Amino acid sequence: MMKNFNILTAILLFISCNNKGQDKKDANFITDTKYHYDEIVEIVLKKQLEYGKPSFDNPYQYSDKDLEVATPILNQLLLDNGYKVLSNEEFSNKIKQIFNRIIDKNSTSKFLYINLIDKCDKELNFFPNNAENNGVFVVKNQNFITDLYPLPLIIDYQKTYSEAAQEENSASKNYKDANGNEVKKYLWKDMPNLKEQRKKNIQTLVARNLYLFNDNKAQYKWLTLNDSYFMEALVKTFGYIQDMDLLKWVIERTKFDKKDPSDYGNLFWVKQCDETVKIHANTFKILQEIYTPDITNDMSNENRFLLDYIKGYIEYFADFNNKETGVSKEDKVKILANIVYFAEQYKYDKRFVSGYGDNSKMMGRLRFFLDKDEVNILQKNNYFNLPKFKEWWDNADYDEYFVEECEYNGTCGPDNRPMNVTEWRKQHPKK
Repeated sequence: MMKNFNILTAILLFISCNNKGQDKKDANFITDTKYHYDEIVEIVLKKQLEYGKPSFDNPYQYSDKDLEVATPILNQLLLDNGYKVLSNEEFSNKIKQIFNRIIDKNSTSKFLYINLIDKCDKELNFFPNNAENNGVFVVKNQNFITDLYPLPLIIDYQKTYSEAAQEENSASKNYKDANGNEVKKYLWKDMPNLKEQRKKNIQTLVARNLYLFNDNKAQYKWLTLNDSYFMEALVKTFGYIQDMDLLKWVIERTKFDKKDPSDYGNLFWVKQCDETVKIHANTFKILQEIYTPDITNDMSNENRFLLDYIKGYIEYFADFNNKETGVSKEDKVKILANIVYFAEQYKYDKRFVSGYGDNSKMMGRLRFFLDKDEVNILQKNNYFNLPKFKEWWDNADYDEYFVEECEYNGTCGPDNRPMNVTEWRKQHPKK
């Protein structure tokens, strides 16, 4: 493994650079060049094998040293699979575009951590991913991203490091914790699908980097089938909407769910770590593409429920406590105005609903939910420069009456028939 002198030299340079300021013991661990790289790997590998597979009870604390040792292996795997390394500037621009993170040229840290659960948590987190902990590392200067992989999950150590494997074979499956209690540990060799998981890890590493940084669209299908959490996070967590195929895939698999209503909103907007809100214009382009006049009669097409999903989200978000959403009242109104504006167009498009247009009364709902201060925000901002918004807003006064009378207050019925638009207009002439 990497016996070539030039490769070894590059590896030692990588793992020895930027250690200024670290304590002497840590620096010596990596920088002492009397060790060949394989020996360094074996030292780390033996320690990882000794403690076994990471778990809540596992006392082994992963650190930057584990990632530093794995990085040359990961880098070589990428090169072997055709990865073309970007320049530092190109890579930094991609990281900013995709994850909205800046690689600080003045930082001595070799890694940037991107938290897939809490994107604004930028602390380095050296614990392998699990259900409660999920993120990727940006490897500076080597210019790729990776999970923190324990060595047994990326190398066939039983074949390559036989001495370490033999020690694992004789290792105890139990240890005593700090309180003296005997705790079971799970050795890597006993992991039933270790070989398959290793193969998938390598495929994931290669596919993510080729797709994101080499624009290799051939990786897209594999990633959507095998790495869906990561692919959805690109759109819903980080607001990466430049890849229209990816955005369409995320939109079509996302339904409005009352148990998790904010998830649907991630299609339309994202709150940045600087507290600003970004609205996804490309989402509306995709929605207009997939919501076609013939869709309501196509029982096999889930997209026919699109306006129902939007209605559900509007009702949730418009009536939601701003403090809980974490957005300002102005941002809330702006988000709602853009979503409603998109949906209201189908009221006026007679190609829909057998020539009558949609009857979801989206603008009327917005009028019902907005309070006086929010209406003032709408008007002060010139209806956010949405071309037909004011016209449609003024036309929705009857729709506001209808949804209030028949849906939200629940007074409509056989004995309380709502006025039709002609009757209502006689009592409420347009100004």
